[in-house]
Amino acid sequence: MEDHQIRTLLDLHDQILDQEDGYWIKIEAWEVKPSQHIPHGIRYTLTLHAPSGKRILGYDSAHAVKVKGKRFSGQRLLFDHKHRHVADKGVPYKFKNAHQLMSDFFAEVDSVLQEVKTR
Repeated sequence: MEDHQIRTLLDLHDQILDQEDGYWIKIEAWEVKPSQHIPHGIRYTLTLHAPSGKRILGYDSAHAVKVKGKRFSGQRLLFDHKHRHVADKGVPYKFKNAHQLMSDFFAEVDSVLQEVKTR
């Protein structure tokens, strides 16, 4: 994994990014010792919030997510995942590198904002 990609993500730790009309993004990222569950050594939480403060999108590595379906039984629990709304327990996210994480998150932010603002 490219060191500058990780550094960019870590440099964004504790940033709040205004998305207009009261929507905002919070970025948290910190280094941890690489482990079986977090082999890339980065704990992160990237969230998009509505004007009320409610999270409407989140990517994180805060807890394991069970992979559903028989064909996935016996596989390790994934820590990298995303939430589309507050109530969901998360769906697996395939972490490739820090740059791809940020690209995927911001692309989905654009999609979600377009969706919620046209309702």
